[in-house]
Amino acid sequence: MTHPNHPSGYPQQPYGEPHTVPFPVQPPPQHRARPAGGPAPWAERPELRVPEPAPAATLAPAPGQAPAAAPAKGGRDRYLDLLRAVALVRVVVFHLFGWAWLTVVFPSMGVMFALAGSLMARSLSRPAWSVIRSRVRRLLPPMWAFVAVVVPVVFLLGWKPVREEGIWWFLKLACYVFPIGTPPFPWENGSESGLLESSWAEQALGPLWYIRAYLWFVLASPLLLKAFRKLPWVTMLAPVGLTAVIGTGLVTVPGTAGEGLVDFAVFGSCWILGFAHNDGLLKTVPRYLSVSLAAILMAFALWWASGHLTEEGWNLDEIPLAQSAWSLGFCVILLQYAPSWRELPGRLAGWDSLVTLANNRAVTIYLWHNLLLMATFPIIDQLWEVPWVGDHLGTYIDASYNTLALILIWPLIGLMIVSVGWVEDVAAKRRPRLWPNGTGKPRARH
Repeated sequence: MTHPNHPSGYPQQPYGEPHTVPFPVQPPPQHRARPAGGPAPWAERPELRVPEPAPAATLAPAPGQAPAAAPAKGGRDRYLDLLRAVALVRVVVFHLFGWAWLTVVFPSMGVMFALAGSLMARSLSRPAWSVIRSRVRRLLPPMWAFVAVVVPVVFLLGWKPVREEGIWWFLKLACYVFPIGTPPFPWENGSESGLLESSWAEQALGPLWYIRAYLWFVLASPLLLKAFRKLPWVTMLAPVGLTAVIGTGLVTVPGTAGEGLVDFAVFGSCWILGFAHNDGLLKTVPRYLSVSLAAILMAFALWWASGHLTEEGWNLDEIPLAQSAWSLGFCVILLQYAPSWRELPGRLAGWDSLVTLANNRAVTIYLWHNLLLMATFPIIDQLWEVPWVGDHLGTYIDASYNTLALILIWPLIGLMIVSVGWVEDVAAKRRPRLWPNGTGKPRARH
C-alpha cells in the first residue's frame, strides 16, 4: 500500500508504526495454502464501547446554535446497537477475505465513528472531564489485557531495540500504556518456519491505531461540540476539506503525528455527524434534500476513487478522500432514516441476544479477532491428520479454507469473550459477567 504521508509508501525498516498492515490474515507457510485474497488494510475498526443510558437533560443551545434534541428516554437505542454488531461482523469477514467491495457496501469505520460521536455528544451534557475520564477508563484496561499477552511474545521472538533511536524508541513504548501515538511494532517477527507467520505481530498489533484515533476524538470532543453548536455545517464539512489537503499528498505531515492527523481528518466528519444526530439537526433538514446532497457527495467519492485506484482496487481504505466523502454520505442516509428502537422489531428480534453480546464485548472482539483468525489456520490443518478425511476430502479442505476459517472464528471469539471479556465490565465499574447477552433481564416495552 502507499501511505498518504509518504510518496512511495512506508520505508522498509526493522520496525515501524504503519497506519495499515496487510490483510487478509496469512497462515504460517508450513500450513497448507488457502485461496489467496487481495491485501486489505487495518482500516476496519469497530466501535469501542457500549452506549450509556441517556442523561435526564441536554444542554440548552445558545441563540443561533443548532437546535438540540429533546431529552432522550432511558435505555439503549437498538438501531445503533444493530449497526455496531453488523460492523463487527463485517470487519471480521473483510479481514479474512480481503474483498475490497465491502468498503463500499458498508463503510464500517465511518459508521462506527458516527455512532460514537452521537453517544459522546449525549454524554457531554455532563461535565466534560468526567465524560472523558469515563471513556478513557473503559478503553484502556481491555487494551492493556491484550497488550500484556501479545507484546511479551513479540519480544520473546526476537524483537530488539533499534540502536539508532536509543531512548526515543523506549519512550514510544509508552504508547502501549496510553496510546496518544502509534505504538511501535516489528514488521517481521519470529521466523517463517515457526508456528506464527513472520508478519503476525504487524497483523495482531495493527488495530491499536484505532484505539489512538478514538482517543483523539474523545479528547477533542468538548471543543468540537462547542464549535459544532456554533457553526454546525462548517464544522461538519471541515474535516473533508482537511482530508483533501493532507490525505491526498498535497501537504504531508511526517511521522505518527501525520498518521493520526489523517485518521482524524478522514473520519472527523462522521464523528461530528453523530453530534448532528444527537442534537436533532438532521431532522430539521428535509429528507429529500439531505439524501440528495449525500448522494452527490458519494458520487464524488466514487469519481475520485476511480482516478486513484491502488493495487487493491476499490478499497476505499486506501483512498482517504474517497473514504471520507463516501463514509459521510453513507452515514447521513443511515442516520436520516434512523428509527428509535427500544427493542429489535420483527425477525430481527431473534438476533437480540447476539446483538447485545456484540455491543457489550465490542472492544474484546475488535482487539482479538485478527489474532484468532490466524489461529484458525493451524487448527484447520489438523483435519489432514484425521484418518480418511485427509485422504478423501483434502481437495475440499483446500477449496473451502476461508469458509472453514469463517466458521471456526466465532467459537474462538466466544472463548475469548469468556476468558478476558469481563475486563470490559471491570473497566466500566460493573459486576464482571462471562456472557452478557441480555438474557434473563426483562426489557421494557415502549
